Amino acid sequence: MAEPEQALLRVQDVAVRFGGIVALDGVSFDVAPGRIVGLIGPNGAGKTTLFNCISRLYPCDRGDIRFDGTSLLGLARHEVVTLGIGRTFQNVALFRTMSVLDNVMVGRHAQSRGGFFANALRLPVAVRADAETRDKARELIALLGLERVAGAPVAALPFGTQKRVELARALASQPKLLLLDEPASGLNHEEVGAIGALIRTLRERLKLTVLVVEHHMQLLMSLSDWVVALNFGKRIAEGTPAEVRSHPELVRAYLGAPA
Repeated sequence: MAEPEQALLRVQDVAVRFGGIVALDGVSFDVAPGRIVGLIGPNGAGKTTLFNCISRLYPCDRGDIRFDGTSLLGLARHEVVTLGIGRTFQNVALFRTMSVLDNVMVGRHAQSRGGFFANALRLPVAVRADAETRDKARELIALLGLERVAGAPVAALPFGTQKRVELARALASQPKLLLLDEPASGLNHEEVGAIGALIRTLRERLKLTVLVVEHHMQLLMSLSDWVVALNFGKRIAEGTPAEVRSHPELVRAYLGAPA
């Protein structure tokens, strides 16, 4: 079984400890450009910890994480976004009193060319940047089917709609790599199918590479080109969905019994 030859994201021997708890124990895998890669495993396997390491929310005790050839470990959190990595969270993290449009515009801030003083003084460069940000936000709102609620405060929207708003905000920074943490969490059956179709559409339309953590196994297996399985902080399986689905170690991790 061959791994992807190219790597937009390369996780190399990453280890993380929280006191005496081993969260990640020498995890390595590649994410090839243009692929949707699923990251699976039981609760506590280390999936969200790995996302937090890529996002620079957590430091690594060992190893390296390289994005497009650049190590992320020496970068500040905001520099990771500027480099081309966008992210959503399992628990929706939006500005609840702000409108959908304003939330998406916030996501565009990393690509804005206006500085603090230019914005404060409303200099022409800041005015142009603000107009570009608003136009880009409206494009994403249309792409995700949010036009009717663009002016509504996020707090007034159903949870499934809020998930789409957070996705639009993550896309506003024009990422090359999109990290999706439980995109189907809290959604009903119809919404789960719609979010899967939307992720595939976004991958094609925006030329994205996607790394997704998801407990909804049917969605993840139908969505992913490649799957990496973790358990107790270790990689236990990797391959196509068909290869990983029946892997003995994965069956043991989920069922606690031999395959």
